[in-house]
Amino acid sequence: MLLNWTVMILYNYFSAMFVGPGYVPLGWTPEKSQDCMYLQYCKVCQSYKAPRSHHCRKCNRCVMKMDHHCPWINNCCGYQNHASFTLFLLLAPLGCIHASFIFVMTMYTQLYNRISFGWSSVKIDMSAAKRDPRPIIPFGLSAFAASLFALGLALGTTIAVGMLFIIQMKVILTNKTSIESWIEEKAKDRIRYYQTGETFIFPYDMGSKWKNFKQVFTWSGIPEGDGLDWPVRDGCHQYSLTIEQLKQKADKRVRSVRYRTVEDYSGVCCPVTKGVKTFFTTPCTEEPRIALSKGDLILATRGLKHWMYGEKILDSAADGGIRERGWFPRKCVEKCQYDSETDQPVDGEKKNR
Repeated sequence: MLLNWTVMILYNYFSAMFVGPGYVPLGWTPEKSQDCMYLQYCKVCQSYKAPRSHHCRKCNRCVMKMDHHCPWINNCCGYQNHASFTLFLLLAPLGCIHASFIFVMTMYTQLYNRISFGWSSVKIDMSAAKRDPRPIIPFGLSAFAASLFALGLALGTTIAVGMLFIIQMKVILTNKTSIESWIEEKAKDRIRYYQTGETFIFPYDMGSKWKNFKQVFTWSGIPEGDGLDWPVRDGCHQYSLTIEQLKQKADKRVRSVRYRTVEDYSGVCCPVTKGVKTFFTTPCTEEPRIALSKGDLILATRGLKHWMYGEKILDSAADGGIRERGWFPRKCVEKCQYDSETDQPVDGEKKNR
C-alpha cells in the first residue's frame, strides 16, 4: 500500500510538472474583432489575454486559467494540470499519514520490548530486544533517531500540504482560481470605494459544487473546454470578468501617485544602506524589486510603511510608455509637488493589505 501511494504521488507530481498549465497561443485574438475591446493586451506575448488567463513572469507566457506559479513543480498551475496538482496535494498527505502510522507502531513495539521496569527506575536497552527474537533489521539508537526524524517530516508534510489542498478545493468548488478570488475581492473593494451601487457576480460559478468540480476533474483526465472559451452562469456576459479587470486597471491608474527618485537604489531584496527598518520589513513576496536612479519617475499604486510598489516610467513622453514594475524603499522617493495626480491617496496608504 505504501508503494501504491508513492507511485500515485509521483505520477501526479510529474504530470503537473511536465504536462504544464497550457499557454495562450502567441498572437491570439478573439474570433470576433469587436471582442478585443473587452480584453487586455499582452505586449510580451503580442496577443490578447484570453478570459481567465494571466501572464506569468516566471514562465514568460500567458497561462490559461492561471492559479499560481508553483516553485515545487517549476511550472504554473493552470487549465491543463490543475487536477493533477490537486490530486498530488491530496495523495501526499494520505501517504504521509500511512507512513506516520508505520513509524509510530515501529517505535512503539521496539521500545516496548526494550523497557525494563524496576522498583525505582525505568531503563531502556537499545542494544537488543528482551522478549522477541532478533529482528530482521536491527533497531538501534541510530534507527530510532532516523525514524523519529522521518516521523517529524511526515507530520509536517501532512499539515503543510494538507492545508494547501483545502485551499485548492475551496477555489475549485466555486470554480475559481486564487487569482480570480483576489480579483473578486478587489471588485467588491472598488464598488465600496466609489459607491457605485453595482453588484459583481462571478460569471464562472455554475451554481453547484458538483458542476464546478466537474470543470476540473473528469474521468478522462482531460479538463473540459479548450482553455479559451468558458461556460458562464445565466445573466452573465462572456467577458464579465475581463471587463471588471479593465475597470480595476483604470481605477489603478486613477489612484496612482507620481513620485520622483531622490536616492539611488540597486534593486536588492534587503538593502543594508536604506535603514534597519527597511532592511527587516522587506515585502515577503515573489514580486520583483526595481532599481532606481536619482531623477526617475515612479507611479506608485500601493505601499507599506517602509516600501512601495509601482511602475517606473521609462518613456514619460507617452502615457503608454514602457514601464518596469516592482517594490522599492519608500525613503528613496518623494511625492511630486506639481502633478495632477498628487491629490489621490496611495492605495497602500489608504488600506494596508
